[in-house]
Amino acid sequence: MGALTAAAVRNNAEWCDLVCRTHGATPFFDAAAWTSATRTPLYYPDAVTVTAEVSVPELLARIDSTAGCSIKDSFATIDLRPFGFHVLFDAEWIVSDGRFVDPVGGRRWERLRHRDDLAEWEAAWQGAGERRGLFKTGLFDDERVTFLACYARGHVVAGAILNHSAGVVGISNVFRGQGAGREAWHECVSLAQELNPGVPLVAYGFGASLDIARENGFAAAGPLRVWVRDG
Repeated sequence: MGALTAAAVRNNAEWCDLVCRTHGATPFFDAAAWTSATRTPLYYPDAVTVTAEVSVPELLARIDSTAGCSIKDSFATIDLRPFGFHVLFDAEWIVSDGRFVDPVGGRRWERLRHRDDLAEWEAAWQGAGERRGLFKTGLFDDERVTFLACYARGHVVAGAILNHSAGVVGISNVFRGQGAGREAWHECVSLAQELNPGVPLVAYGFGASLDIARENGFAAAGPLRVWVRDG
């Protein structure tokens, strides 16, 4: 396991911790895993392993492992099928390879400046007809978190979140709606690099998102797997 992969894993676990604490959870972090004894918000796992060798029974004892429980197996090294889980998806950790991405002209990308703008940002991220309130204003006020927004005709059409940890910056929740094409990833990475010069960017991706990330200066750095409890 390379140092950047380990940093990506830790960064992602810290991001889960930040989000869940804004929802009132009190997760636990140790050398084996990040875990939450209470069920986490939508889209967020109940556990994230931070080492390749984990005792599954001990891990399950630390969380609500009933139906719907999800676990991010950060190194794709544990088998949860005997415990009633199935694979939700496989993905790859990705890290920036140091190549600077030149800015692309056109739409206006910038940091989200005002906490009152977070509702519009989340609505653009989530899409029509979905629930709101996943991203609390406590995240916006945290100095470790930066919301990025792309504007076209006065409205948010794309965005991402950066979370800062030791030696790296995580990039997550990258989205693009109407008015933002495939190049939105390029523009987003360019701004992230401008705001954090010389600091590696880390994330994970699969499918089309992984292909786009590779086009924009990222390299695969190891597998991960997300499991969910049946029922």
